[in-house]
Amino acid sequence: MTAGAASLPITDRRVREIDAGATPPDYRALVAANEPVIIRGLAADWPLVAAGRQSPQAAVDYLLPFYSGRPGAGYTAAPAIAGRYGYTNDLSRLNFDAERVRLDDYLHRILAHLDDPDAPSFYVGSTDLDLYFPGLAAQNPLPGAAFDRALTSIWIGNRTTASAHHDMSNNIACVVAGTRRFTLFPPDQVANLYPGPLEPTPGGQVVSLVDFRAPDLARFPDFAKAIETAQVAELGPGDAVVYPALWWHHVEALSGFNMMINYWWNDAPGFMDTPMNTLLHGLLSLRDRPAAEKAAWRAMFDYYVFGPADRPAAHLPEAARGDLAPLDTLSARRLRAKLLQRINR
Repeated sequence: MTAGAASLPITDRRVREIDAGATPPDYRALVAANEPVIIRGLAADWPLVAAGRQSPQAAVDYLLPFYSGRPGAGYTAAPAIAGRYGYTNDLSRLNFDAERVRLDDYLHRILAHLDDPDAPSFYVGSTDLDLYFPGLAAQNPLPGAAFDRALTSIWIGNRTTASAHHDMSNNIACVVAGTRRFTLFPPDQVANLYPGPLEPTPGGQVVSLVDFRAPDLARFPDFAKAIETAQVAELGPGDAVVYPALWWHHVEALSGFNMMINYWWNDAPGFMDTPMNTLLHGLLSLRDRPAAEKAAWRAMFDYYVFGPADRPAAHLPEAARGDLAPLDTLSARRLRAKLLQRINR
């Protein structure tokens, strides 16, 4: 299959759609429903989208005056991978090359290969919009955005595929140019998606080893169960999809030139640690204990962590609650120091 080939969706089940309308969406309410949703035309009024509708060259011409000149990451792969970023067959290394590049030069490389049916795969992924293209967001604002902490990123390339993975924040992904297909799975499908190694990873998170273009159900039989839960979002310029943290998403850029801007946000307080660190420590401290002991610890975690946050301390005097009291910046700093001391002893 060449880099220009496109696969069919693995399911006909479609993500729910709403129109952007005159009133900005309530993103938090959408995420609280714990389902993905397409917002048609959310970014339709952006000047960048208008340029992208004209042509790839017009999109690049609009974008580059904002470029800060800071070198960024360019990912390039041979036509043989057909744009699917991941691993070599033996999982010993990644199947693409990463280099520090001037993004204006790299974008011109993409444009130079637009009509090449056997073009290399070119990908600029998760590039901080404010650092690399300051002022662009102000000219192309997200309607109704009111997040205390959000990371805005731009993604540019030709026909590329980001294999199914999850993010640790909620996501609003807006297509600027080209078309994209998102295939989404709820978090409980992790085992049925056959995640690859924890490291290295193509983009920071573990990715599914299943090739969605031709799933090998002999090697990955439980992927059939994942397909039963999958939802597909087909997006054109100006459309967006919103989905909660930890939802798995497989993202295919289906046009010869594609651009997307996304917004990651999480309402957890800034002093909180990433749960991924907890998972890694769980591998160190829990995974290989006897089954009965692990079951006992599961009950302990249900009580202290996954149950109601105020329950473990409810019967204690306030002065005796210690680490069980609600966290703030200072108490989180003390708890982190205690953990570091224990881990390093």
